[in-house]
Amino acid sequence: GPAVRGAVSFRGLDFSYPDAGRPARPVLRGIDLDVPAGETLGVVGKVGSGKSTLVQLVAAVYPVPDGTIRIDGHDLNGIPTGHLRSHIAVVPQETFLFSETIAENIALGAPGAPRDRIEAVARVAQITRDLDDLPRGLDTLVGERGVTLSGGQRQRVALARALLLDPRILILDDALSSIDADTEEAILAGLKEFMRRRTTFVVSHRVSAVMGADRIVVLDDGRVAEHGTAAELLARGGLFARMHRQQQIERELEAL
Repeated sequence: GPAVRGAVSFRGLDFSYPDAGRPARPVLRGIDLDVPAGETLGVVGKVGSGKSTLVQLVAAVYPVPDGTIRIDGHDLNGIPTGHLRSHIAVVPQETFLFSETIAENIALGAPGAPRDRIEAVARVAQITRDLDDLPRGLDTLVGERGVTLSGGQRQRVALARALLLDPRILILDDALSSIDADTEEAILAGLKEFMRRRTTFVVSHRVSAVMGADRIVVLDDGRVAEHGTAAELLARGGLFARMHRQQQIERELEAL
């Protein structure tokens, strides 16, 4: 298939999870959204607002009606799944690591990757922040026979793994949820350069994770409630501004 540039558009997308028996409640309703190639889109909203579902549909995890999602103008349903998946990397909230070294876990999808590339993505994902805990650095074994990584360390390995695939579309699906605010900031700063030429979806329940995005969409009960830059949404004083204020207060209380 043709090379994927990474423009994604949603047109009148309604989605319910296939549910045997009872009529399914729609998870997404009437989503109309254009994400130009190379843009970073923040996706925020309360738990259950449809954030994860929206981005998983881009990776063709579930079937969608014809014409509701297009990539570079092509109907998602007409793109061979293998071709699509070779251009999209999803970093999930929960990650599976194998009982191998950290470096081998990073290179899972790109087994022939040169060591310097593995080290470069490990740096961007801030894995090296905790190297004191890792007796053999990136060659530390994890799992049953090695060290047990924290949730935040596992998420950073998963992020490095996705970066190594060099995708056109990068999806962070609440992928920084177990990472403290300072490390999150360092990761997002390092990702800036990486994301510049790619389409990136940053899904988060934390507003801080999307402040640097080109644009932000706020989902509420499966619909687009607000849509704009961080500055526009803060000025509007709606849902995003309320979330932002509430989370700032929570962070100040934690700091005490």
